[in-house]
Amino acid sequence: MSGSGTPAAGLAGRFLVAAPSMPDERFQKSVVFICKHDEDGALGIIVNNRVEDLPLGQVYKQLGIEVPAAAAERPVLFGGPVEPSRGLVLHSADYKRDDTLVIGGGMALTASMEILKDMAGGAGPKQAWLALGHAGWQPGQLDHELQDNAWLVVDGDAALVFDTDFPAKWQRALDRLGSFGGRFDPASFSHQSGRA
Repeated sequence: MSGSGTPAAGLAGRFLVAAPSMPDERFQKSVVFICKHDEDGALGIIVNNRVEDLPLGQVYKQLGIEVPAAAAERPVLFGGPVEPSRGLVLHSADYKRDDTLVIGGGMALTASMEILKDMAGGAGPKQAWLALGHAGWQPGQLDHELQDNAWLVVDGDAALVFDTDFPAKWQRALDRLGSFGGRFDPASFSHQSGRA
């Protein structure tokens, strides 16, 4: 049975927000949108970290795709440390190909050159990020990290995924844990859980 027996079963479509005590510096203050989570492991895209000095237009030029003016300066995401030279497009679910992974909540993931061509030609999804690399976990690894309080889980939504205010995303995601829409204070988080 898919995902049975794992405490973190069914995280696709949600955010993993790095806890203030995140031990892995590659993920400190990161917000990861989970695209797939099952018995084979998990895959997500960091949505608040851009590749410096690499606009989408430059990627198009390198791939020999004509650069539309609207995309020339659009940021490219650093999606995570796994396969950093591989491009994945996290996008709204209004676009679908045979190889598209529909995530739910109006989101999808496609890893093909065709989606980039369609985006350049105006036939792509309404909203999209090209991400280089992704975050990945082996079976059971993410569950272990959650039990160690390395991550906080919050509901995902397209508005936060596609927001361009990258520095504010981590706090905005944490604020979803605050009561009555209040601000979540990272200093109040204890990385110790279940201990007296």
